[in-house]
Amino acid sequence: MKIPFNKPFLTGRELEYISRAHSFGQLSGNGPFTKQCQTWLEEHTGCKRALLTHSCTGALEMAAILADIKAGDEIIMPSYTFVSTANAFVLRGGVPVFVDIRSDTLNIDETRIEPAITARTRAIVPVHYAGVACEMDTVMTVAKRHGLLVIEDAAQGILSSYKGLSLGGIGHLGVYSFHETKNIISGEGGSLLINDGRFNELAEIVWEKGTDRSRFFRGQVDKYTWQHIGSSYLPGEIISAFLWAQLEQAEILKARRLEIWGEYHRGFEDMEKDGLLRRPAVPSECHHNSHMYYIILPDFSTRDRLLKTLNGRGVNAIFHYIPLHSSPAGRKYGRVCGDMEVTDSMSGRILRLPLWVGMGRSEISEVISAVSYALKHG
Repeated sequence: MKIPFNKPFLTGRELEYISRAHSFGQLSGNGPFTKQCQTWLEEHTGCKRALLTHSCTGALEMAAILADIKAGDEIIMPSYTFVSTANAFVLRGGVPVFVDIRSDTLNIDETRIEPAITARTRAIVPVHYAGVACEMDTVMTVAKRHGLLVIEDAAQGILSSYKGLSLGGIGHLGVYSFHETKNIISGEGGSLLINDGRFNELAEIVWEKGTDRSRFFRGQVDKYTWQHIGSSYLPGEIISAFLWAQLEQAEILKARRLEIWGEYHRGFEDMEKDGLLRRPAVPSECHHNSHMYYIILPDFSTRDRLLKTLNGRGVNAIFHYIPLHSSPAGRKYGRVCGDMEVTDSMSGRILRLPLWVGMGRSEISEVISAVSYALKHG
């Protein structure tokens, strides 16, 4: 049995909506499906404005522009994240300041943030790993005390919450991803969430290539012109139509993923008690979206051996991020504050397991059995 790591799921109406988008006569961005998706995001997150983007990377780049990042400005973030988290700010001349993560959630260690703040610090970027929330009360308190922006990298966090608040909807700005590996997909795609109303007008201009084109189409100006730096961040209507079919069933997709996550969690309970592995930790104030299921192995050699064994049996398990602080670009463009002991340890011990809507019980059982056999019999 071959079990892929990910298998993009179709709700059944994607192609219908793509055809409908064509019949509307507009396939460029900011059409009817784009507006529907943005309204859904605003209603479900409580953000003041949502703007769909061609990728989460694009949304992060928009956030960096809105934050007015200039050469030498520092942005505090975890090293254990995808390259886009740092790239978006480096493109503006910013300096990522990497701090360590917590050993339980693998999120940024909130106690490491304040010691990393300098006179050049402009923003904090908490990354909600696996759709489990960072300790946002502390993050927001520290940011307010020092006059800093908070930009939530909630790429993995749609339909997750922290103390009842939607991830991406807590900081001044937030971003989502709709990449095919995420819970809600459009192939590629993302969204910028604006929670601080002072960014509303400028965000729309940046989104529209630096012009006030949207104001023109609303009849607010008699012509549109170049107003600010920006780029082509809009997705086309085909992408938005596909996404709308997914958003319509977002809660159903989340519920099914939670079932699969729960089966894994129960299946690995005894192995955790025996000290063979560690399961994911979800703090009580966090409601997660089951974005991924991972296990933490005792050491790198065990993880590496298990990885090879599982893939040899047709179970496509994978590791995750190579820490940014140890990468060539990370060393060139960023700096480290404090030790990175947890980041270095966890990145070498984590193993991500297949999880996708449509997985059957037999496939879940096969993954659990394969892990159990490999760990108990070497």
